[in-house]
Amino acid sequence: MQLNPDVNQQWRIAARPDGNVKQSDFQYHEDPIPTSGEGEFLLETLYLNLAPVMRMYMQGLPAAGERPLDIGDVIHGRGVGRVIQSHHPDYQVGDVIQGQIGWQTYKVSRATPQERMYKMPATIKEQGLSYSLGVSTLGMTGFSAYTGFMRYGEPQKGDVVVVSGAAGGVGSIVVQLAKIQGCRVIGIAGGADKCAFARSLGCDEMIDYKTDNIPDKLAEYCPDGLDIYFDNVGGDILQACLDRLAFGARVVLCGSISEYLRDEPFGPTNYTNLRAANASMRGFFVYNCADMFDQASHDMAGWIAEGKLKIRENILDGFDKMPDGLAQLYAGANQGVQLCRVRGDN
Repeated sequence: MQLNPDVNQQWRIAARPDGNVKQSDFQYHEDPIPTSGEGEFLLETLYLNLAPVMRMYMQGLPAAGERPLDIGDVIHGRGVGRVIQSHHPDYQVGDVIQGQIGWQTYKVSRATPQERMYKMPATIKEQGLSYSLGVSTLGMTGFSAYTGFMRYGEPQKGDVVVVSGAAGGVGSIVVQLAKIQGCRVIGIAGGADKCAFARSLGCDEMIDYKTDNIPDKLAEYCPDGLDIYFDNVGGDILQACLDRLAFGARVVLCGSISEYLRDEPFGPTNYTNLRAANASMRGFFVYNCADMFDQASHDMAGWIAEGKLKIRENILDGFDKMPDGLAQLYAGANQGVQLCRVRGDN
């Protein structure tokens, strides 16, 4: 399927997923290119993000503050787009925006709160960076890592930090933020390649959940307990980390990808360990941390330019790759952030 600039290409929900998503769960559709009216602007899509939460959208479940979707709806998803037509006083032709674009090649927006549109910094190109960062490190993936770790992890130099999903989009950034803050980092990932990748980002130790005994490895690498656990997976790994809490530990709940395909939710039976360790366990929603986005963007762009923060984007070329790209996430095939190049920076 080639990009057709004369129509709005879309992926819609054809069926509720049962297990991992498959091609028959998606419906390809074409609409005329919309036209912006008063108070609106028209975006052409440059990049689209692929995130585990999208399966929940397809199931019709409320997630990440988005409305539940019906069969036939365009799938929710954040992206980066360029304004090509505007009747909105705050958005000019040529502005590059990150926001809720959905799985489509054009989008008319009124910049409503639900769409959560943010202008990309003008310095992106001056620093030699790509707009793809708007759906990775300088977008909600990176902001999730920065706000969750910095605000709720409260890192201190010398802290022992455990990061699950350490080779994934959020986890790979948290690993590097922890090293920048002077922490000792133990990463958890699945498979030799992912463990090698996470180690290359700065992990002092790695645990391969596919082959290692996680409780035994945590006891070996964290003999005095862990100070911060940044949780991207939930399930048994969360439970194992709750058994290794140092006094005053902080557990940050970001994601639970290990539970997305479960029929029944997982509940840790050892949460009372938090009391004995005088520890905290906090969930967070990235959009509730919007007051930190400017600082996050400034800090991380600077660290990228300085070479302190490495970027790993798993980029799929072509709008037709979106369904397969989402399936790869649940199969654990990605390293870093998974995204689709629709038009790219051109």
